[in-house]
Amino acid sequence: MIVAENLVKTYILGGQTVHALDDVSLHIRSGEMVAIRGPSGSGKSTLMNIVGCLDRPDAGRYFLAGQDVSGMNANQQAEVRNRRIGFVFQNFNLLPRMTALENVELPLHYAAAKDAPRRAKAALEIVGLADRSHHEPNQLSGGQRQRVAIARALVTDPSILLADEPTGALDSRTGEEILALFKSLNAQGRTILVVTHDAAVAAHCQREIYLRDGKIAEPPAIDHAISDSDDEMLVGK
Repeated sequence: MIVAENLVKTYILGGQTVHALDDVSLHIRSGEMVAIRGPSGSGKSTLMNIVGCLDRPDAGRYFLAGQDVSGMNANQQAEVRNRRIGFVFQNFNLLPRMTALENVELPLHYAAAKDAPRRAKAALEIVGLADRSHHEPNQLSGGQRQRVAIARALVTDPSILLADEPTGALDSRTGEEILALFKSLNAQGRTILVVTHDAAVAAHCQREIYLRDGKIAEPPAIDHAISDSDDEMLVGK
């Protein structure tokens, strides 16, 4: 499903060159649930942006379902993104004045799709929130809001789900419920990438790709959860 070959991405910050990705190659098969893990600044968000067709590498090639998308222009990437990829974010990114149903419908309106309400209702049923379809985000718990965000990602029937710290804004029990939902979706054949700094979250995936300083590396021998807010704070298992 996903093949990356020798990806390089650099940024100029304060006159210095930062190697966000430095010769990264990886393969992810269709139907896998894989964690992209590493501390803050490791390059995992940059990698997710490239895999999600939100950015392009400076060098290297990226193939999605056999199609080389690394050299596409912004409009071509947007078309691939809208057809093949669903995004789930840490802070949900729901529009506050819209109901759950209306939030889930949004990607279908952008794609000028027909029967948006029916498809949105079906997506809410998949995540167990059909009875909350007319509630606005401020009437929902954090876990329910994340389920709405997952339904929104599913509504276009993408082949890949990209989840960026999907449990980061949730308590541990609710986070476990959301990870169980991802595992259920994966069991149905969806390819899922979970971007996280947390070893406990990565343990729910079939395997992990660990990044450090823009390179794929071995995870720490004594595996710690590394806080994105403070890379120096280590919390043991």
